[in-house]
Amino acid sequence: MQISTTNVLLWVLGVALLALRHRYDLTITKILSFFGIRKKQLPNYFEIAGVPPPTPLPDFDIDRAKPRPYRPFRWAYHQNMSLKKMEPDWWIELESTYRERVAQRKGLHEKYGKKIINNLPGSELACRELMEMVVQFICIRYPNQFKFDVDTGVLYNEILKTETDTNSVHPLEVLNTNVPEDFLLTMEDPKTGLYKMVAGVSCSSLGWNVGTKIGKPLQEIHGPVPDYKEKMAFSMDRFFSKMPCDKPIQRGSWGLEIGQPMWLQDDDPHFKLRETQLPDLKVEDIYLRVDWQTLRRLPRSRAIVFNFKALFTPMTEFRNEPYIPQLVLKILKEGKQGLMAYKGTWHIEHKAIPALEEWSKEQVQKGWVPEDWQERTLDEDPYYPGWQSK
Repeated sequence: MQISTTNVLLWVLGVALLALRHRYDLTITKILSFFGIRKKQLPNYFEIAGVPPPTPLPDFDIDRAKPRPYRPFRWAYHQNMSLKKMEPDWWIELESTYRERVAQRKGLHEKYGKKIINNLPGSELACRELMEMVVQFICIRYPNQFKFDVDTGVLYNEILKTETDTNSVHPLEVLNTNVPEDFLLTMEDPKTGLYKMVAGVSCSSLGWNVGTKIGKPLQEIHGPVPDYKEKMAFSMDRFFSKMPCDKPIQRGSWGLEIGQPMWLQDDDPHFKLRETQLPDLKVEDIYLRVDWQTLRRLPRSRAIVFNFKALFTPMTEFRNEPYIPQLVLKILKEGKQGLMAYKGTWHIEHKAIPALEEWSKEQVQKGWVPEDWQERTLDEDPYYPGWQSK
């Protein structure tokens, strides 16, 4: 049997590497670096996109973490995007419902398949890029909860004690089983110049699903939204075409629900609750649902990703939040009829309005709110005065 010179050299190099590692307690990475051989690395998406990395949270405790109390209430209330500059630390926010939400998401995908996760041909690179950006973010933001091996492509989730091979699992499935957030990817259609949805993972949709939206342009996706076609369609198409990578934005939408419905379709019995006012409904069963949303362009594929997270808060918490009861009361009573019908609050108003009236009077009596205060969007929007101390 003949042994080539190359094989001999490789054998000698291998022995030498093991000896060096043993003698000087060196890692393989350091040894390879000495010989000019570098480990694989993810692209530095923070540098490429021009968005700074998040501040690490080494003491983060998932079981005690609470979401920020988003209260995106505005007055005068009319239809616009109400965009704000995205805070780089908060692109992906984890909190104490993490395990429950991930389990829900896995169950929904197993049951409904492409209604939850789907992508069109041509979106593969954008899906991969999005997954890598999210992995890079969570590993920096939550260093004790997530680790990524760039050599093997395995994502280690210390919360769930799972390992995900990102080289064999679809990027959107990687996200769904590790990050309780919805992601919808849009790309420019070269035939029309309009942005259309090309991929998505969504477990938080009400009255729609990925299957009903994929392949459609923005105007068709937002078809049911009041005033969108007349007031927003042109400006949104133009906004998408010009959006830079280094200026991601955030916004919030809200609704008032019975319980905590995460994923509802039109034929779900729970959806029918919006058609009636239950006489025995308890105020304690009414929840604020906030979909906190971000929008950003991916630097390599140039796709634009819209991601959002559904957060639920008992409406009873408004009682101890200055100005919030009076502001919500104003919107429910005097909001534009078409907008309020789309928001679907009628089914809880018979119980919510009397409670909000009572809490508003209480806050005036306590001196939390001036008696002559005129309803308006709060300076602390999307929060409320004193939220940081709670």
